[in-house]
Amino acid sequence: MYFLAAEGGESHNPIIPLWQEIVVGSVAFAVLCFVLMKFVFPRMEQTFQARVDAIEGGIKRAEAAQAEANQLLEQYRAQLAEARTDAAKIRDDARADAEGIRQDILAKAREESDRVIQAGKDALAAERATIVRELRTEVGTIAVDLASKIVGESLADEARRKGTVDRFLSGLESAGAR
Repeated sequence: MYFLAAEGGESHNPIIPLWQEIVVGSVAFAVLCFVLMKFVFPRMEQTFQARVDAIEGGIKRAEAAQAEANQLLEQYRAQLAEARTDAAKIRDDARADAEGIRQDILAKAREESDRVIQAGKDALAAERATIVRELRTEVGTIAVDLASKIVGESLADEARRKGTVDRFLSGLESAGAR
C-alpha cells in the first residue's frame, strides 16, 4: 500500500498509518479476539480445570493413601504389641510350667531317696536283728559249753539251757545299758 500511495503523488507520513489499514487491522484483531474468546479460551479453561481437578484429586488420593497407610501402621503396631504380650505370657507360662515340673521332679526324687533310705534302714534293722539272733544263739551255745565246763554238769536240758542263756544275755544287756 505504501507503493500505491507513492504512485498517487501524495506523500504520506510513515509513522501515522492509513485509516484503511487501521480499519482492516481493527477488524482482523476483533475477529482474532472473537475466535480466541469463543473457541480457544474455553478449551484452555477446560484443560486448566481438568489439570486442577487432577492435581487436587491426586492430592486427595495421596492424603487418603497416607491416612490408610497410617491406619495400617497403627494396626501393625497394635498387632505387634499384642504379639509381644502374648509371647511374654507364653514365656512366663512356660517358666511357671518348668518350675512346676522341676518341683515335681525334686519332690519325686526326695520321695525316692526317702524310700531308698527307709528300705536301707529296714534292711539294716532286719540284718541287725538276724545278726543279733545268730549271735545270741552262738553266744548262748558258747556260754552253755563254758558253763558246763565250769560247773561240771551237763546243761543239756533245753529248757534249762534257754533260761540260763536268757539270764546271761539279760545280764549283758543290763551291763551294757549302764
